[in-house]
Amino acid sequence: MSVELNYHDTGGEGTPLVVVHGLLGSADNWRSHVRQWQARRRVVAVDLRNHGRSPHAEGMSYREMAADVLALMDRLRIDKAHLLGHSMGGKVVISLARQVPERVASLIVADIAPQAYGHDHDAVFAGLRHLERGKPENRREADALLAEHVAERATRLFLATNLERGEHGGLKLRVGLDQIEAGYRDIMQAPAGEGAFEGPTLVLRGGKSHYVPDTALANLREVLPNSRLVTLEEAGHWLHAEQPEAFQSAVEEFLDSLPD
Repeated sequence: MSVELNYHDTGGEGTPLVVVHGLLGSADNWRSHVRQWQARRRVVAVDLRNHGRSPHAEGMSYREMAADVLALMDRLRIDKAHLLGHSMGGKVVISLARQVPERVASLIVADIAPQAYGHDHDAVFAGLRHLERGKPENRREADALLAEHVAERATRLFLATNLERGEHGGLKLRVGLDQIEAGYRDIMQAPAGEGAFEGPTLVLRGGKSHYVPDTALANLREVLPNSRLVTLEEAGHWLHAEQPEAFQSAVEEFLDSLPD
């Protein structure tokens, strides 16, 4: 059963751009990009299940998450959309495109390949659980709790975007951490669906990221045969945050090359 996702819709004409965040992200992470893109097109930024302001629900398979996004498109009467997904969100949009290609005008996949990955979020989950138990009163306390498990400040700042003020004061996590951890094995799997998506595709990868190595390109071309690969050399995995102007330019150039 699909989840009714929270979303931000800029309105506007033409084929919409639907933006899907990665693991432990949210639509809020894309505000600056949405402001840029909305000047030229309708943009819909979504919170996936167990993320942002969307409901918490069991199940984190790509088939389930793609069904959620498709249900939102139906609710908004979007017959066809450009789909942009980062990391886990990239696998979500690939899954949707493989299953219902007639609903997808194009794909933009940011720093992920259509394959399974190893488990490397143990420190992040440990930090978030430690933060939960610590019940921080402010963001300084929250950062100190996270730092006991997560050394990289940039990662801690990203994780802190999931904090909100509780009803009785203090800060709490808004993500469905229980459901995400329970579904983590599915999150690490390859996208759902079979065969290739034949539509136009842009694959953006960070030159300093290990998520889309050259060894993954053969499989990528098999699943996304009409893909154009662009490497942002100075960016890591969060390439849209580390190289925002280059990221925006690549997306706009790609979308401008397509019939609307």
